[in-house]
Amino acid sequence: MYWNHAGAVNTDETIRITIERAVELGVRHLIVATCSGANIKKVLERKTDLNIIAVTHHVGFDGPGVDEMTESVRAELQAQGVKILTTTHLLAGVDRAVRIQFGGLYPAELIAQSLRMFGQGVKVAIEIAVMALDAGLIPCGEDVISIGGTATGADASLLICPAHSNKFFQTEVREIICMPRNKQIKG
Repeated sequence: MYWNHAGAVNTDETIRITIERAVELGVRHLIVATCSGANIKKVLERKTDLNIIAVTHHVGFDGPGVDEMTESVRAELQAQGVKILTTTHLLAGVDRAVRIQFGGLYPAELIAQSLRMFGQGVKVAIEIAVMALDAGLIPCGEDVISIGGTATGADASLLICPAHSNKFFQTEVREIICMPRNKQIKG
């Protein structure tokens, strides 16, 4: 499925077709990018029995010490069985700090920029799948479905067999379930 434009306008349909595809394929694990928890709440409305992993921005992304997911939302989601991963982004981390401080472009950011040719949501979906594997929240060597988005919401979904970050290039994108055809959010 190709969306006409990137962004949150695609969230409901991205989640709907992703869960349908997970059922068709017998996939057991769903990784979803979310900052506030809104995307996860939309998944939970669908009463799925998937192992759901929420991956948030790292604390400090939106400002020093700021966690974009409130404690009450975090507790509510965890009470419903959602595993929440809040950690440094795989394709940013210290490379971004070096770029901001000294200029230049470094390997992780080159990889991120290359993946963005497929769209921000595709890049995010790949990144968070590897992060979830590194955190031990999904099994190694098993296909999962990962949902990412552009700015807010969800607009990309991939069937992926992630590799650990130290073997990143062994990650296999098996299927693009959906993504935006045009990579910019319609104004």
